[in-house]
Amino acid sequence: MNNIVVFSGSSHPALSEEVCHCLNVPLRASTLTRFSNDCLQVQLNANCREGDVYIIQPLGPPVQENLVELLLMLDAARGASAARATAVLPYYSYSRSDKKDAPRISIAGRLVADLLGTAGANRILTLQMHQPQVHGFFSIPVDHLNAIKVLAQHFQQRDLSNTVVVSPDLGNAKNAAHFARQLMLPVAAGNKRRISDEKVVIDMIVGDVTGKNAIIMDDEVATGGSIIELIQRLEERDVQRVSVACTHGVFSGKAIERFANCSRIDEIVTTNTVPIGEDKRLPNMVILSVASLLAETIRRIHNGESVSSLFADTM
Repeated sequence: MNNIVVFSGSSHPALSEEVCHCLNVPLRASTLTRFSNDCLQVQLNANCREGDVYIIQPLGPPVQENLVELLLMLDAARGASAARATAVLPYYSYSRSDKKDAPRISIAGRLVADLLGTAGANRILTLQMHQPQVHGFFSIPVDHLNAIKVLAQHFQQRDLSNTVVVSPDLGNAKNAAHFARQLMLPVAAGNKRRISDEKVVIDMIVGDVTGKNAIIMDDEVATGGSIIELIQRLEERDVQRVSVACTHGVFSGKAIERFANCSRIDEIVTTNTVPIGEDKRLPNMVILSVASLLAETIRRIHNGESVSSLFADTM
C-alpha cells in the first residue's frame, strides 16, 4: 500500500480508524479551524504530493457542515499535488434528492455531485445510494457498493424457515430481492405513498406474508415511519416475528422512540456507515461494520483491481 494517504473528516473518525486498521496504514491527521465569522478552514497535516489520497466522510448530520468540510479537504488535497483524490462517502444523504417532484426545487443529488467534482474529487466511493440512478449524476468514476452480504451473513446463522423478506416499498424491492436471494428466501413488498417527510401510507403488500416471520429490508431508516406503518400492515396478516435490517441507520426524529415502543420488533440490524450514538442504541440493536468492505475496495482501487467482482452474486 505504498503512497496511499487516508484522511478522515469529522463525521465518523471511528470508522476511518477501523478502515485504516484493516488496510494496515496510518490515519493521517488534519486540522479543522472555525473562524470568528463562522467560516471553516481545513489543513491536511501529511504529505500528499503524488499520493493516492482517500478522504472518508459520510454525509450524516450535520450534513451541511460535513459536506463543506469534505469539499475543503478535497480542495486542499488537489492544492497539495495529490495524484488522485477519492471521496469515500459511506452514506451519501443527498441521493434521496434525485428528481424534480415539485415546482421550483433543486435536484440536490446532482448539484452535490457537481460540487464534489469541482472541489477536486477524481473518484467517488459510496455505499447503497437511495436511488441507484444518482450514480449517473457524477461526471467522475463512481464505485457504488452495497452491504447486502454484510447484512445477510448476520441472518445466515439462524433458522429462517417460514421467513419472508419484505421491502417497505416497490422502489427498494430489487435490493430486497438480492438480499432474499442471499438467504434463499421469498420476497414481498409494500405499496407505499409518501404524504410528508414523516408520514407514509402503505396501501397493500405484494407477496405472500400471511402467518410468516418477516425480515424488513430497507436501504435507509430515518424517522422510522415507513417501518412502523409496514409492521401494522404485517400484523393484519398475522405475521409473527419481525426483524428490521438496513444499511444506513440514521434514526432521526422520533425513530428510536417509535422502535422502543414497538413490541413486534425482535431485532434491528444496521451497519456503521453513519455514527450511532449511545442515545440511539436499543437493547435489540445490532451494528455491523462495513470497514473491511471499504478497506478491501480501497485496496483494489489503489492496485487497479476489479471492484465489481466483490459483488458478483448480489448485483
